[in-house]
Amino acid sequence: MRKGTICTLAAALILSTTASFGAVKEGSFSVTPLVGGYFFDGNKTLDPTMVLGLRAGYNITKNFGIEGLYDFTLRTDGKFSPLEDITMHRFGGQVLYHFFPDNIFVPYVAAGFSGVNFGGDGFDNKDHGAFDYGVGAKYFLTEDFAVRGDLRHIYYRYNSGNNNDMEFTLGAYIQFGAAEPPMKPIVPEPVKAAPAPEPAPAKVVPAPAPAPVPVPPADSDGDGVIDPLDKCPGTPAGVAVDNNGCPLDSDKDGVADYLDKCPGTPAGAAVDSNGCPIDSDKDGVVDYLDKCPGTPAGVAVDANGCAVEAAKRCDNPTVVAIAFDTNKAVVKAKYHDELDKLGSFLKEFPHATGTIEGHTDADGSKAANLKLSQARAENVRSYIINKFGIDGGRITAKGYGSAKPVASNKNSAGKAKNRRIEAAFICK
Repeated sequence: MRKGTICTLAAALILSTTASFGAVKEGSFSVTPLVGGYFFDGNKTLDPTMVLGLRAGYNITKNFGIEGLYDFTLRTDGKFSPLEDITMHRFGGQVLYHFFPDNIFVPYVAAGFSGVNFGGDGFDNKDHGAFDYGVGAKYFLTEDFAVRGDLRHIYYRYNSGNNNDMEFTLGAYIQFGAAEPPMKPIVPEPVKAAPAPEPAPAKVVPAPAPAPVPVPPADSDGDGVIDPLDKCPGTPAGVAVDNNGCPLDSDKDGVADYLDKCPGTPAGAAVDSNGCPIDSDKDGVVDYLDKCPGTPAGVAVDANGCAVEAAKRCDNPTVVAIAFDTNKAVVKAKYHDELDKLGSFLKEFPHATGTIEGHTDADGSKAANLKLSQARAENVRSYIINKFGIDGGRITAKGYGSAKPVASNKNSAGKAKNRRIEAAFICK
């Protein structure tokens, strides 16, 4: 009920704001400097950034106009990747259709084609064709000046993948050069003739009722697909969707991109609710790569998930992993059994050497995390040397701070996984 009342009031406001300033003028040119925000497709793991742009247009009629465009995004970095100082240029053109062009408030729809060019670490600096569409509105403050807002969905292909970016902008619309309407010629009043007999009063015909004003279709979940065409209503705001309004699943694993914590999983691979490949027998080799499913837990396996003999285990890296509490370097007693396996391995293979790597989450400064990760690596190294009498020259301790995360640092579960030790040893 409340939503219907608001829509009715909005329609009444549009109908009542008839232009006192002239609004959109046929044959006028326009220029619009603008600023706004740009959201990249999740496939590129780039942070949202500010966009600066310029539009130059011509109104062919009051309803139809064309525009040239240029956009430039400020430098941005990757969310979970080493990408840094990435910029994007976009240039092209678009067609606009104005609703109610004689009003002060003029909504419109727009669509066009442009080229996008990414510059920076990991990008090819080449032009890629892009299709964009969206909605906007102009609110005239004077006869030739209006405040303008726009929302665009930008679709293009990059590295054989589909990309769906979103852009919103606010700018100052300035129009000029419209031809003045021709003046009506002055016609002298004719000489009055003798009054004719008064005709019979004409029958009064009531004026026809005004036609209903069309209202643009609503987009309730704000995903860029209007409700009549949206086959997945209620999609969370900001999620990339296809033309049907359904969340994208780029790797076709049945888990939408915005929920997929393991993007790029090969098609057909069995995955869990996070989109990550399943390892049914817990041997460290996921099912779609495991050529020996059902290997008993604890049995050493090769890269294919098949059991290997003890004599062959020294040909492959031996890896253990333990976790730490926040800002702590103490090895907890529950991990002694795991470290004892490593000590037994080094006793069994006296020529095996390797490195113990210390890691932290992203909390705290880089210098403090580097020092903490080194302390964690040194404590594990000392434990192995002291308990098993291993030559210290065979074990190297190296701290990496927060430089090598294995999970997101934006939640407590991911941070816990990143506070860890990884020890890799091989036989010479």
